[in-house]
Amino acid sequence: MAKTTTKSPAKSADKGAETGDEKPAAKGKKVAAPKGDGAKPNALQQPLKPSPELAAVVGEANLPRGEVVSKVWEYIKKHELQNPENKREILADDKLKKVFGKDKCTMFEMNKHLAAHLKSA
Repeated sequence: MAKTTTKSPAKSADKGAETGDEKPAAKGKKVAAPKGDGAKPNALQQPLKPSPELAAVVGEANLPRGEVVSKVWEYIKKHELQNPENKREILADDKLKKVFGKDKCTMFEMNKHLAAHLKSA
């Protein structure tokens, strides 16, 4: 006996979804609703004013906390201030000593020191 193949209407309808015309919704992921103009930025997005000591490293412009941390890391890497034997340790130069208050600190302590040099704009 020879097998005959026939396309069922259900399978041909599914084929349109597989061509990439429509993206299926990701399971388990919530999509953030668009926020209105009056939405208040969260704590990490709120612009903060750096102290004069920190401004010497990141600039005087008001920046969100995440950008401040990124700019400090750029400065640390550019000036090779990570301890080569222990990459978690930052060896402060003159500018960072004013921010950290000591010669070296860990990357985990760094955020605590940065918070002391940031104020609401």
